[in-house]
Amino acid sequence: MEIIPNWHPIFVHFTVALLSTAVGFFLLARFDAHPSRRLRWSTLAHWNLWVGAGITVMTVGAGIYAFYTVDHDTPSHEAMIEHRNWAIPTLLYFFAMAIWAWRGMRAGREISLAFIAALLLGALLLLSTAWHGAELVYRHGLGVMSLPKVEGEGHAHQHADDGAQDHAQRREQAVMPAPMAPTADHEHDTDAVEHEHVEGATGEN
Repeated sequence: MEIIPNWHPIFVHFTVALLSTAVGFFLLARFDAHPSRRLRWSTLAHWNLWVGAGITVMTVGAGIYAFYTVDHDTPSHEAMIEHRNWAIPTLLYFFAMAIWAWRGMRAGREISLAFIAALLLGALLLLSTAWHGAELVYRHGLGVMSLPKVEGEGHAHQHADDGAQDHAQRREQAVMPAPMAPTADHEHDTDAVEHEHVEGATGEN
């Protein structure tokens, strides 16, 4: 199975999803009013944090591989360096958070406000790292094999003059009501106008 450009775009979704979910569950585990639910939220939060931290090792590893293998130019190279400089500290930060959570759970300590504050800071680091990674794809086009070929009406958004006129005519025909059948008076008026036009043309000649 060929993965374009590599496994990094796959792993990164698990990193963002698991760690973000862990932050949400820790908030519930700290502030939910029911003790029984707090225990369940805490279990979910810890497992999401630990699994997310483990997946992030593979995410960063695949990202480093992509750093040295994906075709890029000078502007995208600078963007890659910035993304890397956010990703590695974020990985180390969440590893520290995972160890903190593990030690607190073993000691039976309640989730502290200091831990929640640190976790929210980690969420900001994760968000910034993901944003810089998205910039590499959607702004610089890294790892993209080709752009879609724009063709066909309704996709190009630019038409030749005659094509634009045809499109406008079809649109007018679609929105304008069908003409009503002329009455006898309208036919008479039309004949009179045509008769005057013929006489005037004859006089001019």
